[in-house]
Amino acid sequence: MTEGKRYEILDVTADVGILAYGNDIKSLFENTALGMFSLIVEPEKIKVKEKVEVKVESRNIEDLLVAWLNEILFIFETQEFIMKDCSVSEMDERHMIAEIRGEHYNPEVHPRNVHIKAATYHNLEIKKSNSGWRARVIFDV
Repeated sequence: MTEGKRYEILDVTADVGILAYGNDIKSLFENTALGMFSLIVEPEKIKVKEKVEVKVESRNIEDLLVAWLNEILFIFETQEFIMKDCSVSEMDERHMIAEIRGEHYNPEVHPRNVHIKAATYHNLEIKKSNSGWRARVIFDV
């Protein structure tokens, strides 16, 4: 993992993306979620007031990452729940259970930066190295 770095924003023509890092696969998934929500609103403005359990299943680890990100986007869009942080409690290559923590979205408190429609498979990459895990995710805006 890049020392101390959880994620970074990528400059992508017409879309937006992130590189996320983790010491293990669980922290990689947590950091991709944090990176995605940092694009939507400023994380400092979100308080932890509630929590939501999220369960996701898929065919493989790449599909699981896209499903995870799209599920928490769906929760944001349908329940207006904005995530401040999260923790993955259970995970393998085909399923995961996580808890997202945050509060209900208030446009006066949480001005929206980017409107993300979905996490995509475009240039999606998950890699493991000696220093940890890295994922590249591009979002449709």
